Amino acid sequence: MKLLAFRRLLRIQRVAIRYRLDDMVLDLPFLPWWLRLVGGLLPWRWLPRKPMQLNRGERLRLALEDLGPIFIKFGQILSTRRDLLPDDIANELARLQDKVPPFPPDLAVARIEEQLGAKIEQVFSRFEREPLASASVAQVHAAQLKTGEEVVVKVIRPNLEPVIRSDIAWLHILARTAERISADARRLHPAEVVSDYEKTIYDELDLLREAANSSQLRRNFEGSPLLYVPQVYWDWCRPKVLVMERIYGIPVTDLATLRDQRTDFKALAERGVEIFFTQVFRDSFFHADMHPGNIFVSTRTPWSPQYIAVDCGIVGSLTDEDQDYLARNLIAFFKRDYRKVAQLHIDSGWVPAQTKVNDFEAAIRTVCEPIFEKPLKDISFGQVLLRLFQTARRFNMEVQPQLVLLQKTLLNIEGLGRQLYPELDLWTTAQPFLERWMRERVSPGTLLRNAQQHIEQLPHLAQMTRDTLERLSREPQAERRAADTHSGMASAWPSRLIGAVLVAGAAETGLATHSLAAWPAWAMLAGGLYLILRR
Repeated sequence: MKLLAFRRLLRIQRVAIRYRLDDMVLDLPFLPWWLRLVGGLLPWRWLPRKPMQLNRGERLRLALEDLGPIFIKFGQILSTRRDLLPDDIANELARLQDKVPPFPPDLAVARIEEQLGAKIEQVFSRFEREPLASASVAQVHAAQLKTGEEVVVKVIRPNLEPVIRSDIAWLHILARTAERISADARRLHPAEVVSDYEKTIYDELDLLREAANSSQLRRNFEGSPLLYVPQVYWDWCRPKVLVMERIYGIPVTDLATLRDQRTDFKALAERGVEIFFTQVFRDSFFHADMHPGNIFVSTRTPWSPQYIAVDCGIVGSLTDEDQDYLARNLIAFFKRDYRKVAQLHIDSGWVPAQTKVNDFEAAIRTVCEPIFEKPLKDISFGQVLLRLFQTARRFNMEVQPQLVLLQKTLLNIEGLGRQLYPELDLWTTAQPFLERWMRERVSPGTLLRNAQQHIEQLPHLAQMTRDTLERLSREPQAERRAADTHSGMASAWPSRLIGAVLVAGAAETGLATHSLAAWPAWAMLAGGLYLILRR
């Protein structure tokens, strides 16, 4: 694996030299002098080189395309951040969303027939060999089923696995090296982040997983005016082939066509934010690859625009605890309650428990107050996250891998929203939803449902307790007497055992939610502690 990674490193170096990416890096105005000196001493820079006919955006895009799917995905993420990139680079990177060079149709047909175990003519009454779109991992062909439904056929690119394995191996080496030489890097957990990304990219190669994700997202928004998800045709889905309903929408980046049909851009941008927060907080199941190439707009009701989402290969979810802390952090942050933000970071374990709340609060205030002097519509979440991270790093904040996909998706949504409607006020759109969600968390109906769930678990806990007692009662009498003599608590062990089981059950049934919805767990904890501690 190390040899494979080294060969890949040489490949990356060759591509960087071919497209003069070193020139782009050395032209950065904020580059330290010593890095400029090192760059000037690179041996290939002393050799005669022909002038490049391509601009810097084209060079970067072509380099990412040459380097394969992991680098293409990086470019896709960057392309949504027009507030951080020059227009010439952003425009070129936007082509990576669905204009990656396709692979030959004969290879696509061969893979489809191999996966389906039948000839193309036996499954489809029409199959278009020219792909509709081509992306980093797969490409899509239009077709019609024998039963008449218009569909698209998604097929995984051939020979992807060796390239991905070598890229991941190199990323692992870089991550482990960074952890060895830098304390800051260790706090970022780069090895853990790379492992999470490795799982994500391999999951994306399994189209059955994408089909299941699409079906779940479709159910979550069944009948919703906000989002439509195409139907999956399960009879023709395989690990490397996905067949789903063909949709007819306008690419979300085709602003001219959207303008021609008189789309309400303000409503479109705000609905994108609402969809994101609905997925994260209502469903805890969110589309985590929301770059513009995967998003379309329905042509049916431009005055009340509806999104269409495709490519659900990457999804994310949060625990109840992460949902709760995240919502409370966002609300406190935009209310400028910096002490609560600091305390929530400590309570959640995102910074060490020994962190001084006053010091952390003062540091957050120092970073955030200048930002809030601007109108809320001018505040970039990307800049806020960057500055908060830089501040929290001084307090040994550790990266939370479970939030990485969420942060990436939020940045995508914000970049897209500002592209559609530059006056988008992300907070004004999100605040009512978050506050309503927090109220619903402690509503009588929610408390009753949670109580019912906890009550349903009581028979299981009772069975666990009985099984444990029966197992202990079968121990030899001599062993029990010896254990009782040694502990000095022979008469108390049954009640203390039951108490321990109750404490464990409390932990399993939601003790850490810190909300009224967890009262049965707290009651179990109190009863368990009483049985353990009583004399």
